[in-house]
Amino acid sequence: MLARMDTNGIGKELHEMTTRQSMASQAHIIDAPSVYPYPKLNEKLLPWRQVDTMLGDARNYWLATSRPDGRPHVTPLWGAWIDEAFYFQGAPDSRWAQNLALHPAATVHLESGDDVVIVDGIVAFVITDQSLAARLIEAWRLKYGAMEPAPATDGLFVLQPRSARAWGPGMQSAARWTFAGS
Repeated sequence: MLARMDTNGIGKELHEMTTRQSMASQAHIIDAPSVYPYPKLNEKLLPWRQVDTMLGDARNYWLATSRPDGRPHVTPLWGAWIDEAFYFQGAPDSRWAQNLALHPAATVHLESGDDVVIVDGIVAFVITDQSLAARLIEAWRLKYGAMEPAPATDGLFVLQPRSARAWGPGMQSAARWTFAGS
C-alpha cells in the first residue's frame, strides 16, 4: 500500500521541511565514464536554482515506475514542482499508481533531451493543508487551466526527492544533488 501522509497531521513535518531553505545539497560532479563530457571542476556545474526553476516552469513531466514483475513503466503527466517536491494527480487504478502502491521509488524527468533534469525519490499520497493546496491549485491553473486538483480534500501524489541530476546542451554543466533526509 502506498504511504499516505496528511499535511494537517503526520505529514506536516514533510510540508514544513519543503517550505524552508533548499534541501538540495551543494552540486557535485557526476561520476561517469570519461567518454562523457561532464565537467571535472565544481565551478562549471549547473546551479540548483536554475534546475529548480526548470522543474517549476515545466508543463509536462515523465514518471518512471516499476511494474510488479520489475519491468519499467513510463508515462507522461501533469504536475507542479513546489518547495522542492513534485506533486501530481491521477487515478489510483492507473498502471503507474498500482506500481507505486507496490514500489514507491520513482523517477520524474522533463521532456527535453537537451536541458535534462532527472529526479529520483519516494512517492506518497498526501492530503495537504489549505495553504499548500491553494499554491498547488494556482500552479495548476496557470500551467494547464484545467483538471485542477483538490489536494486538501481528495489528495494527490508527491515525489519527495532523494537525488537529482541535470545538464544543459553538450553536458558540460552536468551536476548531481542529494536531498536532506535521503
